[in-house]
Amino acid sequence: MKNEKASDKKLSLFDSTAIIIGSMIGSGIFIVSADISRQVQTPGMLLMAWVVTGIMTILAALSYGELAAAMPKAGGQYVYIREAFGKMFGFLYGWTLFSVIQTGTIAAVSVAFAKFAGVFFPSISATNVVFTIGSFGINTQQLLGVSLIILLSLYNYREVKSGAFLQNIFTVAKVGALIFLIGAGLYYGLSGGLNFSHFKPAFPDVITLTTLGVFGAAMTGSLFSADAWNNITFTAGEVRNPQKNLPMSLLLGTGTVILLYLLANVSYLSVLSIGQIQTAENDRVATLMMETILGSNGKYFIAAMIMVSTFGCLNGCIFTAARVYYAMAKDGMFLKPAAKLNKNNVPANAITMQCIWACLLCFSGTYNDLLQYIMFAVMLFYILTISGLFVLRVKRPDMERPYKAFGYPVVPAIYILLASLVALNMLIFQRDASLYGLLIILIGLPIYFFVGRNKIGNN
Repeated sequence: MKNEKASDKKLSLFDSTAIIIGSMIGSGIFIVSADISRQVQTPGMLLMAWVVTGIMTILAALSYGELAAAMPKAGGQYVYIREAFGKMFGFLYGWTLFSVIQTGTIAAVSVAFAKFAGVFFPSISATNVVFTIGSFGINTQQLLGVSLIILLSLYNYREVKSGAFLQNIFTVAKVGALIFLIGAGLYYGLSGGLNFSHFKPAFPDVITLTTLGVFGAAMTGSLFSADAWNNITFTAGEVRNPQKNLPMSLLLGTGTVILLYLLANVSYLSVLSIGQIQTAENDRVATLMMETILGSNGKYFIAAMIMVSTFGCLNGCIFTAARVYYAMAKDGMFLKPAAKLNKNNVPANAITMQCIWACLLCFSGTYNDLLQYIMFAVMLFYILTISGLFVLRVKRPDMERPYKAFGYPVVPAIYILLASLVALNMLIFQRDASLYGLLIILIGLPIYFFVGRNKIGNN
């Protein structure tokens, strides 16, 4: 990574695609359909939430392909924003990524892993408090989540191929398990004559602006579940033939996951009624479906599956994001030790800093709080990044572009419009969480101007 030599580029197309798929598939697909269905009320609207999420994700990936191929450097999205809009906006993205987006995702997914580990080991529970100071307590669920973050952070001190190898194993395992879940649900539904009443009523009788607003708010869950597809761009400096493999892996990875997500929800509806999905205990829709099919053993299968899934998701998030802090530190925009590489040519200090903050986040907030804070900030930066396509076409017309965004300018413009509507909707219907997300971004401004400005200006 020091000079991003060809010899350092160890990630193949398969590795890159596995990182995308592995980072995207965490615990959300097994849980969030319950909350979405409670808000949208009908099977058709539940499926539509995933369809719209899929369209947006693929449109974004098609647009990102141009940026990734043109600037295949460590840091990915940070680099794209910096080049299009300047150092301040690049810093704000990196600051938000570190403070909540990536570390918040790591914390939320690690706690989800621990939650399902509790199916096998009941002592791992949010109610099993082992340490208290006043009103503050630490439970076994949090301790396991923190332990997993530390374990995977230490593992990723090793050379990049080691992290990719582990990611490949867990990605193949989780995709196989998800295909089995989908197949089991569809087979059960078809063998029983497929009760189409589960899909009725498909849509509300009347669709109003309020209905659309609630629909947009409900998409927070599906968008979170489909997020992290851009993580591969963080490690772009370590991808072989990035001009070809980055755009291809973005399309293959996002397309595969979106298809699996949509089929998973069709599978849920093949077995369960919309009412059962809405009232699934602890929102564990997949667990309820597999218990319906396999009896009491179903919950153990799903728990094991989600543990595998979240483990792989965590590894992908930990493995990739530290490259952003490394790139920022090289620009003088992050703590100086983050710019150092260990003997394996890996930014171990950046991984350590990420680990510490993510562990602290495990002890604060809830899964849904973190999800909502993250998604508003994420949407704003996706909008900014893809807007950068238009800026760079004007600002740097001579930039080498081995891959040009499909359908430019229409496809990127459609994504920007849809994402802007979703972000505005979050601000209206999830105001408090969205404002917290915005506040986190804005806190970066005084840090940039009063702490880092002189240092940044000298780079």
